[in-house]
Amino acid sequence: MEGRKRKRRFDFFVPLMAIIIGYFAFVLVSQQVHLGQLAENQAAAEARLSAAQEENEALKEEKAALSDPAYIEKIAREELGMTRHGELPYTTARK
Repeated sequence: MEGRKRKRRFDFFVPLMAIIIGYFAFVLVSQQVHLGQLAENQAAAEARLSAAQEENEALKEEKAALSDPAYIEKIAREELGMTRHGELPYTTARK
């Protein structure tokens, strides 16, 4: 009986392990890509936060300056073209 050829069964272990390893490699790579996107989103959000904080500080400074009568007069003269009573506005001719 030893001289007979044995039927060779298909071994499922090697393909099964290859599939399992492939699945875990795919999951690992997709998680790394997702983490990279999250890091980019976080950096963009931090940049927007920093810009908003700077704008907030500038607006607080302007609000504080608006309580100063000299600053109010300067803004009224420069941006609105207002004058005091009895003053004549001076404008230059543009060519």
